[in-house]
Amino acid sequence: MKHKNPQVRAAALDTLLQTAKLRGQRSVLSKTFSPLSATGMHRSVYDATHHFSTSGPLVRDEGQRPAKDTAVNEVYNGFGATYKLYMDIYRRDSIDGKGLRLEGVVHYGNKYNNAFWNGSRMMFGDGDGKLFIGFTKSVDVIGHELTHGVTEFTCALEYHNQSGALNESISDAFGSLVKQYALNQTADKADWLIGAGILGSALKGKALRSMAAPGTAFDGDDQPANMSGYVKSPDTEAGDNVSVHTNSGIPNHDFYVLATQLGGHAWEEAGQIWYDTMQVVKSDADFKAFAGASHQVAGQRYGTGSKQQQSVEDAWDAVGVTIGQPAQPVTVHDAANSAQLKARLEKILSEIQQTTEMM
Repeated sequence: MKHKNPQVRAAALDTLLQTAKLRGQRSVLSKTFSPLSATGMHRSVYDATHHFSTSGPLVRDEGQRPAKDTAVNEVYNGFGATYKLYMDIYRRDSIDGKGLRLEGVVHYGNKYNNAFWNGSRMMFGDGDGKLFIGFTKSVDVIGHELTHGVTEFTCALEYHNQSGALNESISDAFGSLVKQYALNQTADKADWLIGAGILGSALKGKALRSMAAPGTAFDGDDQPANMSGYVKSPDTEAGDNVSVHTNSGIPNHDFYVLATQLGGHAWEEAGQIWYDTMQVVKSDADFKAFAGASHQVAGQRYGTGSKQQQSVEDAWDAVGVTIGQPAQPVTVHDAANSAQLKARLEKILSEIQQTTEMM
């Protein structure tokens, strides 16, 4: 579907790419900053006062009364909803599993059209009022961005090719689960939209993405729902690192099919299966590798040949990904604390330190 105004469509797609460098920096920051962690939830919200700053005055801290600024309270509450899902359902204490303080910065930049996790805290733009009207209004967007942090601390999926699309899709899936859990919705009652309520008048549509029907969220949405529409673009910033935001529609739709086929609350079985899968996949996992791991962990948790395992296979078949049996059994574990991941992260950090001056 093409937007009738090419300039508006180009601007809408460009806003998904404009933080490419910042997203790259997030990977560096997540491996170099010293996290302020403690047991339990701690939320801190700062105000950048429309500067391109990653800090500013502290405007609401954990336990304090609501601020006069609606954006501040929306971030505070969104952080709480995200923490609650991960703690209540997956027994994960914050995004690093060790009580990492959840920090957010509102009013980032002047009419800035995005929100992003920079490796240590969340940044929220206010939108320009035409394309977007503020990114704090959508709890699933907040859950999406914080889940990028969860991914960094677990499987560290590389942000390009199919692993990058999976990185985006995991954030969409758990961002949607944050909203569904907060509203106590079953899979059949959820809207499966990401970013509903943040589109401005220049973007005709209902949200940024639809997991139920990829490619229909707004006029210009080009996400495919299956592999027949997979987009092969350059592995560059301009090419969105092989169209990670576009191709994420494929695993997005897989998760929707899985959740609705299993029924009930999506965070209980579909979410558990994907959470388990995050613990075992490698950082360069493609769709087939992720599908195979999800099939195997479903069998380990619910039983070989169980309804849950069969539903995993059916859902991946629905989006054109055939599951192949992995050579060796996998073990579900806390990858954030594994020696293997630690060694991998140390190697990445060493490479980053050697190339920092070139960035």
